[in-house]
Amino acid sequence: MSAISSLVPSRFLTLTAHLVIVITIFWSRENNVLACLPINFTPQQFSSRDTELIIALSVTLGLFAVEYAGFLSGVSMFNKTQSLLSVGAHASATVSLLFFLFEGWDCSLYWWIMSFCSALPAVTEIIIFIAVFGWKRKPL
Repeated sequence: MSAISSLVPSRFLTLTAHLVIVITIFWSRENNVLACLPINFTPQQFSSRDTELIIALSVTLGLFAVEYAGFLSGVSMFNKTQSLLSVGAHASATVSLLFFLFEGWDCSLYWWIMSFCSALPAVTEIIIFIAVFGWKRKPL
């Protein structure tokens, strides 16, 4: 299998691995919320940070929907540039979020991980959607 033809399964696997880790963080977000708070915190501070993390994770799930829609519909499945960007971003996100989950990183770091590793590929996916459906160009 050549390097180009292996981008499609690699993209699917890294996208799915990133999705699984985001869902895992959703289920066990209490430890990460506690890592964001000072030692003496109020229930209101906990609730505020928990809501912030829920919003960030929900935005990430929305960005996954955009990427899966473009990928599974075939619009960007064979686009080499998008596949390479997506594989790199989601592999980086997978590793970063594993550290975020197990090391108890601060919640504000999640926004950085989301913006570079989820929002960037989703924005390029939207650009490909516009090029294909709006300007009637080939997806390759």
